[in-house]
Amino acid sequence: MDAFRKIAEERIRRAIEEGEFDNLANAGKPLSLEDDTWIPEDLRLAYHVLKNADCLPPELELKKEILNLKTLINTIDDDKERLKKIRELNFKLLKLSTTLKRPVILEEYEERLIEKLIG
Repeated sequence: MDAFRKIAEERIRRAIEEGEFDNLANAGKPLSLEDDTWIPEDLRLAYHVLKNADCLPPELELKKEILNLKTLINTIDDDKERLKKIRELNFKLLKLSTTLKRPVILEEYEERLIEKLIG
């Protein structure tokens, strides 16, 4: 792999020197690095409209609620209240699993959600 990297770096350096990257379309504009491959093709337009309106898709809203509940559960001292919130969390996890038609692994979604919200 190191040889391929060196070849690629050399070609890029040469192209820069020869001015091949000058006057490219969209030069100086930020790149759009949004990955919508996880969204079914028939829903992409609707999700794009929701995003422009600062609304989250139902799955992401549910994931956000799950993360908030998980944080809240860790701070509750009353056992009855904690049990109530754990039941609510389990219901939301079941609802999300049903929506996605696959089991939900909370830590995996937590990492992905944080990436999406921060990145």
